[in-house]
Amino acid sequence: MTAVAVETEVGRTTRPTPARIPMSRIIGVELRKSFDTRSGFWLLASVGILAVLATAATILFAPDDAITYDSFGAAIGIPMAIILPMIAILSVTSEWSQRTGLTSFTLVPHRGRIIRAKLTVALGVGIVSMLLAFGIGALGNLLGAAIVGVDPVWDIVGGDFAGLILFQILNMLIGFMLGVLFRNSAGAIVGYFVYGFVLGTITSVLAATQEWFEKAQPWVDFNYAQGALTDASSMTGENWAQLAVTGLFWLVIPLAIGLWSVLRSEVK
Repeated sequence: MTAVAVETEVGRTTRPTPARIPMSRIIGVELRKSFDTRSGFWLLASVGILAVLATAATILFAPDDAITYDSFGAAIGIPMAIILPMIAILSVTSEWSQRTGLTSFTLVPHRGRIIRAKLTVALGVGIVSMLLAFGIGALGNLLGAAIVGVDPVWDIVGGDFAGLILFQILNMLIGFMLGVLFRNSAGAIVGYFVYGFVLGTITSVLAATQEWFEKAQPWVDFNYAQGALTDASSMTGENWAQLAVTGLFWLVIPLAIGLWSVLRSEVK
């Protein structure tokens, strides 16, 4: 019996271990998933469409002395602050809302790699979208200046431009955080609007009526601390410290909790 066992052990053919799926392929798949559905395609297309509409509205309705690159950047930044976080949210929650998570996490058992790929794609799409939007704003500034007969005013310096991009990236990270925390499209989207508009309004009213909170607001209100990024060239060390402290409590800690839950929760 021992001899047979040895013979069986010697004659057994070992199956080759498949190579690990490269990260570049996972990122490529996640990028393709962003465009595959009609809703995803039009959500991404809306970035360019809304940038054009905001630029046109600025040319049509802004007074002549407000035809500056800063005005176009501010007009474009409003829809970007809404659309880009939605892209980040849906990049995560689609696995659960469309019930593709079981397939994705079976093909790539290490869930952290998929989450990193989703974050990479979301940030990449966001940065490209912002550069496209600011490019449209630059064309609008040239066209608007030509229409009203003034010289183009380029009043966004390099530091401010970087601050605006960082502002939008932080908004996308808030959306991504809500996506991994709730793993439900409707819940995460509602959570973003509550955070961005309802909570922001409450803290503003509280700061206007309570002196103690007016002094504490920069250290507890992430929305307020982010606002300084719109004029990043004049930010002080204290402004950066306030952004770091509020970002830790409103972004980093909830994101860590959401990631912990995603890596350990049952996928159905």
